[in-house]
Amino acid sequence: MTTLVQFDFAFDGPWGEAFTSACSDLAADIANEPGLIWKLWGENPDTRRASGVYLFDTPENAEAYVIKHRPRLAAFGVTDPGCSVFSLNLPLSRTTRAPV
Repeated sequence: MTTLVQFDFAFDGPWGEAFTSACSDLAADIANEPGLIWKLWGENPDTRRASGVYLFDTPENAEAYVIKHRPRLAAFGVTDPGCSVFSLNLPLSRTTRAPV
């Protein structure tokens, strides 16, 4: 069952191109996660928040990633990330043009 994971947290930057540069190695590492279909990176310098939205092929791969990623966020100074895990309703998502 396809599983969506969302992290959302306070973040002091960097933003934009500097964020891209700072996280390029991390992005390459995340791209190799078992079962990862895709990840969206969100950033909002006005509210000083960042997010990651991930789509995994199974709940097990999603949960394994959550377990791995929480300590990694802590190492970056993220102290209280919000994390939500959802099963997807694929028929409705396809109707609204989701790439699944």
